[in-house]
Amino acid sequence: MKICLACSVGGHMVQIRKLEELYSQYEYFFVTFYSEPVKELIKKEKFYFVMDPGRNAIKFLINIFQSLKIFIKEKPDLIISTGAGVAIAMCFLAKMFSKKVIFIEDWCVVNSPSFSGRIIYPISDIFIVQWEQLKKYYPKALFEGALI
Repeated sequence: MKICLACSVGGHMVQIRKLEELYSQYEYFFVTFYSEPVKELIKKEKFYFVMDPGRNAIKFLINIFQSLKIFIKEKPDLIISTGAGVAIAMCFLAKMFSKKVIFIEDWCVVNSPSFSGRIIYPISDIFIVQWEQLKKYYPKALFEGALI
């Protein structure tokens, strides 16, 4: 099995790396946007960089094409994401190619759903929240406690 770990840098990356014991048993790679904090990580692990779309339509289109190129090259079986917008295209590509998506809502999202969570929830195979009160927005979500 090959796993794509799609997330933004910073807190999203910190949270996904808490799962290292699980994903390191498989072939894996990261999809994120370039930032100084990942400089040291890219020396040790496989990283691909895409444009951070923010909420800009043009940047999102660029992100889609960059993500598609990576998806075709790597052919992942599973996408695991902690968000944010940088991961949306990769998750939708996974579903288009009948692959699995696991999304973990960000730890900082406590009282209302995140933008990326609202978009990815309907297509996710497993959706995990880190705060029980979010289950009112995501009824099929799993509450497993906090990663941090």
